Amino acid sequence: MALIARFTAAAPPTNRANRRHPIHKDLNVSTLADPATKIAFSIHENKGVFALLLGSGLSRSAEIPTGWEITSDLVRRIAVAQGVEEQSDWHKWYHETYKQEPDYSQILGEIASTPDERRSILHGYIEPSASDREEGRKTPTAAHKAIAQLVRDGFIRVIITTNFDRLLENALREVGVEPTIVSSSDALRGAEPLAHTGCYILKIHGDYKDARILNTEEELSAYPAEYNAVLDRILDDYGLIVCGWSGEWDHALRSAILRAPNRRYPLFWASRGELGPNGRELCNSRKGMEIKIESADAFFTTLADQITTIRETQRQNPAETALLLERAKRYMSRTEYRIKFSDLVDQEVWKVIDRSNDEDFSCQGAVSSETVMQRIRLHESAGEGLVKISGLTGVWGDEEQIRTIANAIKTLWAALQADRNGMVVLLNLRGYIPALMSHACILGLIKNSRWKELRSFWKNELPCDRHHTETFLDDLSPLGWRGSDKAIWSLLPGLENRHTPFSDHIYELFDSSHRTFLGSLPDFATLHLLSEVLPAIFALEHYSVKELEEELAKPQGFGQSYIRLPVWGRMGWSRWPTDRVLTQIESVAFSTELAEAGFIGGSPDGVRFAAQNVRRAIGRLHWY
Repeated sequence: MALIARFTAAAPPTNRANRRHPIHKDLNVSTLADPATKIAFSIHENKGVFALLLGSGLSRSAEIPTGWEITSDLVRRIAVAQGVEEQSDWHKWYHETYKQEPDYSQILGEIASTPDERRSILHGYIEPSASDREEGRKTPTAAHKAIAQLVRDGFIRVIITTNFDRLLENALREVGVEPTIVSSSDALRGAEPLAHTGCYILKIHGDYKDARILNTEEELSAYPAEYNAVLDRILDDYGLIVCGWSGEWDHALRSAILRAPNRRYPLFWASRGELGPNGRELCNSRKGMEIKIESADAFFTTLADQITTIRETQRQNPAETALLLERAKRYMSRTEYRIKFSDLVDQEVWKVIDRSNDEDFSCQGAVSSETVMQRIRLHESAGEGLVKISGLTGVWGDEEQIRTIANAIKTLWAALQADRNGMVVLLNLRGYIPALMSHACILGLIKNSRWKELRSFWKNELPCDRHHTETFLDDLSPLGWRGSDKAIWSLLPGLENRHTPFSDHIYELFDSSHRTFLGSLPDFATLHLLSEVLPAIFALEHYSVKELEEELAKPQGFGQSYIRLPVWGRMGWSRWPTDRVLTQIESVAFSTELAEAGFIGGSPDGVRFAAQNVRRAIGRLHWY
């Protein structure tokens, strides 16, 4: 009978022969990733393959007016010059007067007949004055700065923009990036090749200081052949992230997107409101994903922060983790897939080993509480896939598959412990992923009452830097692992005043993630307590039944006699739940099950004596 079920009154009795159920092929791991998270993972995992398409909305918070706002102001200036009284709504006035909507290109074309004149008019709308600079207007926004960060870090290399301003270039130079800027056909012919530049900005409508800007509808109806060639290449070779551009106008740019054949990388379209019919047509033509945003500043700032977090933690994409577990389930369900299962585990092991050689895993330099917390997160993220596969194997794997996980733990342990140069705290934390894998597998074995396999798993030997071997129980248990020092784990938020901060953190970590590999449980707290109590019982196996009984019978000072042993984690203070677990272990049925699996010399009495010894050891702890 499975022990966990005994603590739930409504749980039906379980037949021992049916304790392990087949793996269902239709099991699915739900992955809930919002569009913003999806785009962050896409950019991070496809470094340099996304181009940005940026419109006037990007510079809105810099108080550089959009084309619509410039149109309104031009209408105002023309009308006032003709003696028209000030209006509250110049668009409405224009429509009522001329029976048509004001058109930016048409109005600009009427009042400025040459490109030089148009450039001069735009200059006043874009160039910051002294007071603008003092008050932060017409200067790079949070969005420009976030994009500059993404370019500096190599995530974005190519930018197409319809904007005339130079805010993006200024933001890039502030972070030490000198972009290749193409704002005319001449500049395109003399520019550094796209493949050779770290940042390529195609200012498709020109630059406000260049007389050759494209403004009128006629100028925007078709691009020079050189522009079309480079646009076709970018739109074919890169994924696209659109922001601040409606897609309703700019006919030549719309045509370029519609004719682009690329389906290799996705399109993401960030928009404050609903896309118009032309914008939606463009989005749908590339099977794009529309993302509702509050503003360009909020979108790019959040995106840069998310990518930085992913880079720092190297957390696996939730969708990839789900697929990894599905593959592991499929390979475990068929004996002919045992080699594929082994290869899958090996691939993940070498991913972790390669990741551990990165600079952010270095054990050199000063150690602070921030360093320790970041390193803990890095290890948890890098090992997430292996840890969940280990737990899944504990539940469903056969002996050969469990042995594969044990060998993976040994390989990782040896590789991560090989470098012993650096700060002791950081060196010790290099064993964290093997410790997590071991604990996950143990949780899975206990869940399905696989006591024989559990004993064998604990007895696996690890290479030791003290020139002899120790077991998984010795080096990977919560108290045996040398990285479990209370001083380290008390640095984590919320664990500052805990008696057992490492065990508490492990409990919280697995409590939030165990469903993906252990399935549903009536009581995870009890399962976790068993993972601490049973190692304590197993640690007494080198005593005979007679020795255990005699020790318990000895009188001793002010209390009862017992064999001293380390008390693992939460069982030392979670008094009543632990007492309930020990009472159940002492029962005839359960002690017999453990004895049949080989615990305490195969003696049910020996199991009960060991449980009583653990109870007495807990009772002597000073915090009761």
